Amino acid sequence: MEKITKPSSGYIMVFLIILGLVGSSLLLASGAPIGGMSLFLSILCLPGFFIVEPNKATVLLLFGQYEGTVKANGFYWVIPFMTKKKISLRVRNFENKPVKVNDKIGNPVMIGTIVVWQVEDTFKATFDVENYENFVHLQSDAAIRKMAGLYPYDNFEAEEAEVTLRSGVEDVNHSLEQEISERLHHAGIKVIEARISHLAYSSEIASAMLQRQQATAIVAARQKIVEGAVGMVEMALADLKLKDIIEFDDEKKAVMVSNLMVVLCSDKSASPVLNVGTLHQ
Repeated sequence: MEKITKPSSGYIMVFLIILGLVGSSLLLASGAPIGGMSLFLSILCLPGFFIVEPNKATVLLLFGQYEGTVKANGFYWVIPFMTKKKISLRVRNFENKPVKVNDKIGNPVMIGTIVVWQVEDTFKATFDVENYENFVHLQSDAAIRKMAGLYPYDNFEAEEAEVTLRSGVEDVNHSLEQEISERLHHAGIKVIEARISHLAYSSEIASAMLQRQQATAIVAARQKIVEGAVGMVEMALADLKLKDIIEFDDEKKAVMVSNLMVVLCSDKSASPVLNVGTLHQ
């Protein structure tokens, strides 16, 4: 478990070591045998100095035993025999290149993600995993594969799906962030944000799926056109009858309805044919 510690100030020790070096020099000049020992001890203390920069930490070990973590930035001194391991607490991010995964119904899709993270527990990051940076990358990739299997790409084949990879962006990103957070908690890593940066069908089915989407869009558009055309024909017949402009029998109504539907539903401009005779010709 992480233990925060604050060592002795390095500035005080600098002053004391300088005094030791000066005193050692005077003792050696006077021929006192203790001068050599004093000089040796002063030089031995020099490796104990270290600096902690902002948003960085130093993990202290004494003969393999964890002594604590220094997070407050400054200039410090510890026993020279302590091992000092620096670790960054800064926010970092990386973008996973698109990887091929299978969605809920087995379609191969390409998903790329962006993960924003930082070290929260220096003890776990240093001692519970071999390499915490590599651990973040591998576990994020595994989380992507698991998350993709929970949702279909879209609702073309899964019409009952309320959340899909393409439409449920917020829900999918939240699920991804939660999955990565649970995996990285063992390494003392805090996930600030995780989101999908790239989403597409895999190349082997992309063309077929695009044609299917286009066909679906065309069918939906035609349905709207037909609904509008029926309403217009109904309104035209009602107005003609209301204003008593002309009386139609059932056969003429059928002909008129047929002609209006052809004109209104056609995807090309109509070419009218003028009738210069009577209505019945």
